[in-house]
Amino acid sequence: MTRVVSMAFVLALNLVPAAPAQERPLPASFSRLLALAGEWEGTFEWSGARTGTGRMNATYYVTGNGSAVVENLLTDGVPVMTTVYHTDGAELRLTHFCAARNQPRLKASRVDEEQGMMEFSFVDATNLAAPGAPHVEGLEVRFLGPDRIRLTFTFVGDGAESYERIDLARVP
Repeated sequence: MTRVVSMAFVLALNLVPAAPAQERPLPASFSRLLALAGEWEGTFEWSGARTGTGRMNATYYVTGNGSAVVENLLTDGVPVMTTVYHTDGAELRLTHFCAARNQPRLKASRVDEEQGMMEFSFVDATNLAAPGAPHVEGLEVRFLGPDRIRLTFTFVGDGAESYERIDLARVP
C-alpha cells in the first residue's frame, strides 16, 4: 500500500506544472550591447609598450535567449579575440577570450548612459600563468553613434602597459 501511495504522489508531482522562472530586468546599458548584433569593420591601433596598426572586423550576435552578446574580433578573417558580455543580477560583466590564451573576467565599474560609455575593470582570470603575465586589465566601450563604436583594451604584462584602440563601423 505504501508503494502505491508513493507512486501516486510521484505521479501527482509530475502533473503539477512547474512555476515559470522569474526573469530579472536587464540593466539598461545591456540593451545597447544587444543592439550591436551584426557585422562591423574598422581598424585597430596599439599604443604604449606595444605599437602597430591594421584592419579589423567584428561580428556580434545574441545568444542564451537574449542573456549574452558574443563579440568576435577578426583579423584577415580569422577570429583573434572573443568577448562574451552578460549580466550577473544587476551587474554587467564580460569574459574576454584573449589572443594571449587566457580569459580575463571584468565587470562594469562605470557606465555613463548620456556619454554612451561603459568602463570594465579586471576581476580575475583563468589560465593566467602568473599575476604579471600579459592579460587584458580593462576595457572601455564607447558608442559613437548608432553605427559606430570604439573599444579600448588596456593590456598589461611584465610591468608594461599597452592600449589597443579598435574603431568599428556597422557594415551596411
